[in-house]
Amino acid sequence: MDSRPISPEPAVPRAPGPCVIAPVRAVLRLRRRVCLLRKRRLLLPSAGLAGAGPDEGPAAPRAGTDQPRFFTFDDAAELTSRAPRKRRRRSRVVLYPESSRKYLPRAERRSRAQRCLLLLVAIVGFQVLNAIENLDDNAQRYDLDGLEKALQRAVFGQPAAVGRIVALLRDYLATHVHSRPLLLALHGPSGVGKSHVGRLLARHFRAVLDDGALVLQYHARHHCPEPRAAQACREELARLVADVVARAEAEEKTPLLVLDEVEAMPTALLDEVHGFLQPQRSHQFHSAIYVLLSSTGGGEITRFVLQNATRALPRRPDGGPDSVRGARAEEELHASMRVLLAREHPLWKAAAIVPFLLLDKSDVVNCFRDEMAGEGFFPEQARAERLAAQLSYYRVVGREYSVTGCKQVVAKVNLL
Repeated sequence: MDSRPISPEPAVPRAPGPCVIAPVRAVLRLRRRVCLLRKRRLLLPSAGLAGAGPDEGPAAPRAGTDQPRFFTFDDAAELTSRAPRKRRRRSRVVLYPESSRKYLPRAERRSRAQRCLLLLVAIVGFQVLNAIENLDDNAQRYDLDGLEKALQRAVFGQPAAVGRIVALLRDYLATHVHSRPLLLALHGPSGVGKSHVGRLLARHFRAVLDDGALVLQYHARHHCPEPRAAQACREELARLVADVVARAEAEEKTPLLVLDEVEAMPTALLDEVHGFLQPQRSHQFHSAIYVLLSSTGGGEITRFVLQNATRALPRRPDGGPDSVRGARAEEELHASMRVLLAREHPLWKAAAIVPFLLLDKSDVVNCFRDEMAGEGFFPEQARAERLAAQLSYYRVVGREYSVTGCKQVVAKVNLL
């Protein structure tokens, strides 16, 4: 038995079978076809459609046309007969990003500031109209027109003083909220109508406010006589005023406080009244009207009237034909009164001073007629003149001014 190893026989190469050659040939043909199509496609723009060979097929695109870059099933006849597409002229439309806001051109854009300005003007106009209506309503509550008529009818010989009082009240009562109270100081000699005006004001305010507790009438000689201590009078006055202003604040009204015979008040009471006007006091003290009736400065007014008897003193609010001279005389009188009263007490520096002039004989006659009618007598003119002739007068350049005014009229009429 042979033990030598058996060597393998050499492998004989076999020819590839038909199953492998056929796919390779198909791949080669396809590759040649693709290469040929690429070359023809590059030569088409220069050669044109007429020079194309039959192998190009109907799918060859035309030069200069916008054809899609993919094969279609349209033949050459349909491609040549199809009309070229007209390019639409694009309008210049500005495109904006969707995430941003679009704005009109500047020529058509409306300014926001203009709209805000119109809105502000409308709001201010509405507020002004509303304020004017509120002012009218607040002023009508106090019926100042009726007060003016009542004062002009009942107070004789003081048209300028009455006009100034009503004007100050109109300005102050136009609103309900105030930063400081109104202080009216009525000064003049005895019998010229100061106390009478104070009574008329108190009566009118009691009627229009429908509450007598909002009007305080304080007489220095009655509420604080000589033997009484000044400190006790001061505490009582502070309590009375505090009660009135607190009640008025609750009812949203402006109270009236009439202080008569102020010249007889001790310094402690004047200091207390001056304290009511200070800004550090409670806001309820700021909306109040204080009327001070005093004969302080009466001698100065008497001297001024007698020295200027030939000048046109302010007897009427319009001043008449000598309004310029009357206005100058009134300014001089106010200046001299303010200087005189400032020496007495600092209270008068914050006051609106209203001087009451001397009454002439015709005014005294009217006082007699009015009192006679009130007492039930027929107001005969001749009888009133006879009674007026019994009084004392200052006689200057043909004019007669009563020394005591209308103070003795009531006593004379009571003797009838």
